[in-house]
Amino acid sequence: MPIACFGEMLWDVLPTGKQPGGAPLNVAVHLHNFGLDAQLISRVGQDDLGTELVAFVESTGSSTCYVQRGQTHLTGVVKANVSDSKEVTYQIVKPVAWDYIQYDAALADLVDKADAFVFGSLAARHAPSRETLYRLLEHARFKVFDVNIRPPHYTREVVTYLLQHSDLVKMNHHELAEIMGWFGVKPDEEAALRWLADRFQLQAVCVTKGADGAAMWTGQQCYSSPGIPVEVQDTIGSGDAFLAALLRGWLAGEPPGQNLAFACAAGSLVATCQGATPAISAAQVAALAIASH
Repeated sequence: MPIACFGEMLWDVLPTGKQPGGAPLNVAVHLHNFGLDAQLISRVGQDDLGTELVAFVESTGSSTCYVQRGQTHLTGVVKANVSDSKEVTYQIVKPVAWDYIQYDAALADLVDKADAFVFGSLAARHAPSRETLYRLLEHARFKVFDVNIRPPHYTREVVTYLLQHSDLVKMNHHELAEIMGWFGVKPDEEAALRWLADRFQLQAVCVTKGADGAAMWTGQQCYSSPGIPVEVQDTIGSGDAFLAALLRGWLAGEPPGQNLAFACAAGSLVATCQGATPAISAAQVAALAIASH
C-alpha cells in the first residue's frame, strides 16, 4: 500500500541557486529512495517553476499523479538563510499554489488505501488546504504528524487539533519546548514525550535534537539514539530523511531502538550533502549506522 504525503512542494532559494523542497516532497522522495511507494498530494502553479518542480519529482522516480496544477496562484517559493549551516531559517512566501490544495474523491480514495498519511502544520496555514487536510484525516488509518512549526505560519489551536488526530508525531527539540510551554508542562525530555503520548493517545512521539540525535517514546518506554558526527554541508531536509527512515522501519515492524538509530543515520547522511533530497539508499544509511556504532 502507498504512503500519502500531504502539503507543500516548493523551491528553496539559496545563495547558490534554487533547490526543490517542502517537507512532504522531501519525505516522499526519501520514502521512494528507501523502496516504498510514496504519493505526494500537493499543488503547483501553471508556471515554469511548477513545471520544473513536477519534472524534478518525476526524475527521482516518484509519482506526481496527485499533484494539482492551479491557474490562480504561483508555485511556492521559500528564501532560505543558510548563514548558520546547523540552523537554517526560512522566509516563506504566501499565498501560493499549495495553500489551495482541493479535496476530491481521488485523494480520499488514496488516503483510504494508504498504509500511512503524512502531514505537517505548515500546509494548514491557509483555510483551503487546511480544510482539505482535515477532511482527509477522516480517511487515514495511520496518521503521521511532522509538526514543522514555522513562525508565523501556525496557531496553537491548529497544532493542537492535529496532535489530537495523530498516531505518530515527530518534532524537533525547539518545537517540543514550545508545545510543552503551551500546556504548562516542564520540557524535561522523557517526561514531556510521555505526557504528549498520554495526553493525545499517540502510538509514538519522537523528538529530533540535531547533532545530539533523537529520542522516541513508544510502548510505554523511551528510546534514544546519539547523533552521528559528520561533516555538515547543510541541514536542509535532514529531519525529512529522518522521518522517512523512521516510517520505513515502523511499517516494517523493526524494534524501536534499531529503527531510531537507522533514522538518525539517515538524517546525518543527508546533512553531508547539499540540498534536501540527495539520492541516498537504505544500504548507505545502514552502512553509516553500523560504522557509527
